[in-house]
Amino acid sequence: MNSISDTLTAEIPSAAMPAAPSAGVVHKPSATGADPNAAATGILTIDLDAIVANWRTLESVTVPAECAAVVKANAYGCDTEPVVRALAAAGCKTFFVATIEEARAARAATRSATIYVLGGCFQNCGDIFAELNCQPVIGSLNELAEWDVFCRRTGWRGHAAVHIDTGMNRLGLTIQEAQGLIPRIHAGDHGISLVMSHLVSAENPQHPLNGRQLAAFREIAQQFTGVPASLANSSGCFLGPQFHFDLVRPGAALYGVNPTPDAHNPMRSVVELKARIVQTRNVERGESVGYGATWTARRPTRLAIISAGYADGYFRTAGGVDGTRSAEVIVAGKRCPIAGRISMDLMAIDITDLPDRAARRGHMVTLLGDGITVDELGHHFGTIGYEVLTSLGRRYTRIHKGLPTSSQSESK
Repeated sequence: MNSISDTLTAEIPSAAMPAAPSAGVVHKPSATGADPNAAATGILTIDLDAIVANWRTLESVTVPAECAAVVKANAYGCDTEPVVRALAAAGCKTFFVATIEEARAARAATRSATIYVLGGCFQNCGDIFAELNCQPVIGSLNELAEWDVFCRRTGWRGHAAVHIDTGMNRLGLTIQEAQGLIPRIHAGDHGISLVMSHLVSAENPQHPLNGRQLAAFREIAQQFTGVPASLANSSGCFLGPQFHFDLVRPGAALYGVNPTPDAHNPMRSVVELKARIVQTRNVERGESVGYGATWTARRPTRLAIISAGYADGYFRTAGGVDGTRSAEVIVAGKRCPIAGRISMDLMAIDITDLPDRAARRGHMVTLLGDGITVDELGHHFGTIGYEVLTSLGRRYTRIHKGLPTSSQSESK
């Protein structure tokens, strides 16, 4: 089968390149030498070198298949443009996004990479795909017909992927519908650059759906003669070479989520989140803390009030309730539990066991990182690491480490 990098793409002239959307205010030292982050209530640090290292790990696991990168949802909350720039500089040639606007952000970071839009395209939007030189992932016969009309009318030869449903029952042609395209494939000049499907339970290697989906996809993909095939997501990369086909599409694993939940995480941590102590205060034994009075001090207690809450993507469900174990944050190098409910902008931390003055107003505490993983937070949030990452709020000052230009990007 053909290499994905051989997919037909047209180089976009410089004048046609979309303008890069603003990443926010770049923080520079002031003329007085003041700390540019002194007023930041929270700092989210994204390690681009770790993302590249994770991509290379996945690439080594899946060779000789091409290793693409899924950068949808603002690169899982890590900011599309710097992530795409870093991965493209490392050699990644193919990117997947969910929407055309996400494709615009990705294209602003790379001229020549192939960009697929997983959400496909709607009627009368083909011109935008041509402008950005990106390719829709077609998920229905009606959508394919609309795309064909656009290509015939304009002469656009940018190609498209075809998504075949093998068990997710979400998007994609049925197996029977896909078989109806085989004569088109054999006729040549078919305009299809990739055939793909999506695994339902790849994170569970023993799930019987994995084998059924593999068999169904292999059978139909073989009939798409000369068209590269793709099945594996992050966890699918670890199911074995039979799942890799010509291209793998890791997403969450690039950003530090464990693709093998029942084993050691082979990925490096990517995100560190810190928030500032706004105030410290004392409460007496028997007093409650926070909305709903769900947490009661069992001893004279010292609290640190932290400037982060559910409006910043730190879920309310992680708060402290009497009789249950809350999430923890790291204060002065030690784990300390959350006391009471998380509110919109604030949370309370029990710092009674810390030495006096170890935590003071203005100090930063660690909510994510230094051993607290996105998967751990996902457990306390009652969800998965994917949602943790994509929920991280925009109020944090964002710092990207390891940009290809060796520059540091910060935005609030």
